[in-house]
Amino acid sequence: MKKKPILSWVFYDFGNSAFATTMMAAVLPIFYYDVAAAGLDDTLASSYWGYTQSIAVLIVAVLAPILGAISDYSAAKKKFLMFFAFMGMIASILMAFVGEGQYLLASLLMVLGTIGFSGGNVFYDAFLPEVADEKTIDKVSAWGFAFGYIGGGVLLAINLAMIMKPELFGISSTLLATKLSFVSVGLWWLVFSIPLFKNILEEKKVKQKRTKSYAAIGFQRVGQTFREINQYKQLFIFLLAFWLYNDGISTIIKMATIYGRDIGINSNDLILALLITQFVGIPFTFVFGWLASKITAKRALSLSLIVYIIIVVIGYFMTSALHFYILATCVGMVQGGAQSLSRSIFGRMVPDDRHAEFYGFYGISSKFAAIFGPFLFAIVGQLTGSSRYGILALVTFFVVGLILLQRVDVDKGVEDAKDMTRLKDTIDIHS
Repeated sequence: MKKKPILSWVFYDFGNSAFATTMMAAVLPIFYYDVAAAGLDDTLASSYWGYTQSIAVLIVAVLAPILGAISDYSAAKKKFLMFFAFMGMIASILMAFVGEGQYLLASLLMVLGTIGFSGGNVFYDAFLPEVADEKTIDKVSAWGFAFGYIGGGVLLAINLAMIMKPELFGISSTLLATKLSFVSVGLWWLVFSIPLFKNILEEKKVKQKRTKSYAAIGFQRVGQTFREINQYKQLFIFLLAFWLYNDGISTIIKMATIYGRDIGINSNDLILALLITQFVGIPFTFVFGWLASKITAKRALSLSLIVYIIIVVIGYFMTSALHFYILATCVGMVQGGAQSLSRSIFGRMVPDDRHAEFYGFYGISSKFAAIFGPFLFAIVGQLTGSSRYGILALVTFFVVGLILLQRVDVDKGVEDAKDMTRLKDTIDIHS
């Protein structure tokens, strides 16, 4: 096992996950609501944040297949990774210069930061097969996931301490501490990226010849995979279910804090609750893995979605910080389990020789699907004048997703994948 490259690789996740926790989920949504969108109607502020999330995800979804083609056809993954990583770092640091009422600037920087974060991850993921061998690739991937949880949680805890007790850090105000937390994300991301930039050498390969643009190649691949997925009925039904409930999950992650702020919960309580979610998620991800071995992965996943439905309904009636703490703990209990079980169920129904292709489609399609949840939250909240109705609207994603999931026969899907693989092998032998 190549320990130095592996540690360098997982430390990048340790660093860039700070963007997911501090910028996407916890501190920035509150700053956006209280400072950047100051002067706007309260519901309009939360709606604008929802639109910002949808625009960012839409751009990332359009770029993803193009970046995937670049990753496969070029010999410059590290250069592209560094470009997008620096874009995310700089956008995070510049957020500290956003003043009161400058919500357009905050939205622009958030969009750029999200592109940097997600775009960089395309090339970061592509390095996994180069730092790990076939025997260790699953373990190394899990280490990256765990390091990300820890790194994002540790910096969020530090930022929470700065914001709650700025005087202990020699900081003059909570607002300044909040802005410095944005700077800390960029610096944290930079420091823990250095090992990857320094120690991982890209495998030398001949740049592949191409007759089309990267965009044409990327979207041609997505279209081809989409057409071929129709041959796998159970897998396709599962994907429809996944697109729906995963959109609900991602919307809760992105909108929970600004929703809590909109209904009057203190910002420190919101950030602390999300910190609890972060650390509760680590052990309960493993708990759901164990539960899947006892009652099947589909039933364990269904249980997590039922919990999400309860969370959304209770969230509609939420009035106090205690309620938010309870719901944040519940989200932590099911969030990692729902996502990891979705990935494993999908993987079981994918042909053995096409994991990379189908998982690429899985990731890209889920990004497109994730556009609609924040948009629905925003538009319902804006039309009704209450973000409570926006959060309640998310029930639709979970209920319909759960209903579709019950129609999936996982065992039949596994057999379909094996049959298609055998058919392909037979054709290859006779050709």
